[in-house]
Amino acid sequence: MTARTRPAPAAGRHIEASVRTPAPALAAPLPPGWVRVDCHLHTVRSGDAVTTLEQLAERVEQTNLDVVCITDHHAIDAATEALRRDLGIRVVVGEEIRTPAGELIGLFLTERIPYVLPVDEVVGRIRSQGGVVYAPHPFDPVRAGVREATLRRLCESGMLDVIEAFNAKIEDDAHNRAAGAVAAAYGLPVAAGSDAHDPPGVGAAWVEMPDFDGPTDFVAALTHARLVGEHRPHAPRFAAAAPAG
Repeated sequence: MTARTRPAPAAGRHIEASVRTPAPALAAPLPPGWVRVDCHLHTVRSGDAVTTLEQLAERVEQTNLDVVCITDHHAIDAATEALRRDLGIRVVVGEEIRTPAGELIGLFLTERIPYVLPVDEVVGRIRSQGGVVYAPHPFDPVRAGVREATLRRLCESGMLDVIEAFNAKIEDDAHNRAAGAVAAAYGLPVAAGSDAHDPPGVGAAWVEMPDFDGPTDFVAALTHARLVGEHRPHAPRFAAAAPAG
């Protein structure tokens, strides 16, 4: 498989793996030409999420996000619908894809990728669409990200473009920092996402970065990015049962 050529980070620049800043900081001014991007979130189309596109549009306006990457589990139709409809949302079409080696995200997709394919085949299918290969929550012990051996193999073989170094659903920030350390070791850019499955979770984490046009520009812009966020757990899926009696 042909490895993608990545732009090198600016000389002497440190990529911050995790910056905890409260969500109201979204209102703080950005440098001219910069945008706020939530790189990883879900809609009701994921099956385990409840956010509708209308609710997503409301939350984007409330939180002053500029771009959202809709990364539903094994589906891209909500993201493509958001592009077609006039919802006032700037959307990157993505998909969170389960493989036998753990989950990967493809960004800037045009076609859905089936789940449970071998991880190398998933990378190939993302790349064949001109997409970005993104490793979500790789060190989270309670979710199925690719584990360290696979993560490092993908890095060494040039098959990975971005590592998620801040995920707002990870309670122990040591797992985020571990992801950032691997990215730094291999010279890969890092990103952040809310991993929101409900409207209140949207905007819990984001990237502040230069604006971009397409996948290659996106990866290059991430080398100058700032990661911002706070831990924000999933809302309960079901109301607590009333006590007996």
